[in-house]
Amino acid sequence: MTAVRKRRSWIIGIVLLLLVPVLSAVGGCWIVTNPIHVTPQPAPAPAAETARLEADVRFLAAMNPSRTANNVAALDAAAGHIEQSFAAAGCATAAQAFEVDGSTYRNIVCAFGPETAPLLVVGAHYDVAGEGNPGADDNASGVAAILELARLVGTAQPALTHRLELVAFTLEEPPHFKTPNMGSYVNARGVVDSKTPLKLMISVEMVGYFSDEPGSQDYPAGFLGWLYPDTANFIGVVGRTFDRSPVARVKALMASAGTVPVNSINAPATLAGIDFSDHWSFWEHGLPAVMVTDTAFFRNANYHRPTDTAETLDYQRMAGVVDGLYQVAAGY
Repeated sequence: MTAVRKRRSWIIGIVLLLLVPVLSAVGGCWIVTNPIHVTPQPAPAPAAETARLEADVRFLAAMNPSRTANNVAALDAAAGHIEQSFAAAGCATAAQAFEVDGSTYRNIVCAFGPETAPLLVVGAHYDVAGEGNPGADDNASGVAAILELARLVGTAQPALTHRLELVAFTLEEPPHFKTPNMGSYVNARGVVDSKTPLKLMISVEMVGYFSDEPGSQDYPAGFLGWLYPDTANFIGVVGRTFDRSPVARVKALMASAGTVPVNSINAPATLAGIDFSDHWSFWEHGLPAVMVTDTAFFRNANYHRPTDTAETLDYQRMAGVVDGLYQVAAGY
């Protein structure tokens, strides 16, 4: 009996030794991909309109000179279009002005819902990187998305239990990227200074480029190709490793719209691309934030190039992304 027990213990030990790396890998995949367990019932909503999305992208992408930090007049013209569009949607609008190197720049804010309720911020930057860059996907697509989101909220008038602020940020791109000069950094600091409870900030960063070609989707680390599609036909929700709850909730709400596949990643901010947008500013202030993105240069070869034009975007799928963002805006 003693020999049998020893053999059994030895076998069990070997099995456990083999299972540990397998279970660790499965657990790691579960943490990274953050699978949806329950899809909420979508709130009734009008559908986003492709024509309006395309018109806003084309307006911003056609601006000459480009919407860079050096071209303040171009940024002002873009801000004026955004402000007018927000006002037409029926929200309370405001400009958040700040100075950098002797020039004045503006975030444009559109607010819905109770003034004293906790805050949900959905934002996108309207500046571009480099002269001659139309910036259709980066990030006229994000701006067009929040303008259309404002129209949907203004039309549907959901019974919001939070204060919804749609914010068009400026100075996200170099030379101000990841500095206190970013418009989102100014906005995040304002949230902290006002002691306003923040439910979440969502950065809408490049949401217009899609492809059905196999191999069209790349990733910052090779092993991620085993966990996610190799086809660029989905939208992504991005958060830090332990920001599982907000990522899961945003993912589930967006998926409830049922129009565009939604994948998510929870990973260290040191992984390339995880903190590459305005949500970084909120993380720097200790505030909860995630990014919604088409994954930028991991699928779009036009990133920061003159070829980032309005003709390269998929407005039907963009509309599906906005439909998903509406579910987040109404139900988060």
